[in-house]
Amino acid sequence: MRLTVDISEAILEELSRILNEKKRSPAVAKAVAEFVRREKARDFAQWLRKGEFNYPTTNDEVEKLQG
Repeated sequence: MRLTVDISEAILEELSRILNEKKRSPAVAKAVAEFVRREKARDFAQWLRKGEFNYPTTNDEVEKLQG
């Protein structure tokens, strides 16, 4: 999907440097994907802390899968 966004030159340069990407589009795409991944992980951790996530597999079943 193509999208037009205003981002400062300095931020784009720093983003490209951090992600080691020469082209800006892949750098922005990577940054957005990483942000979404981190937010999902944060949400999952909150569910676990609150006891709202009920994982249907027992510890014994997980250990059997791990071999």
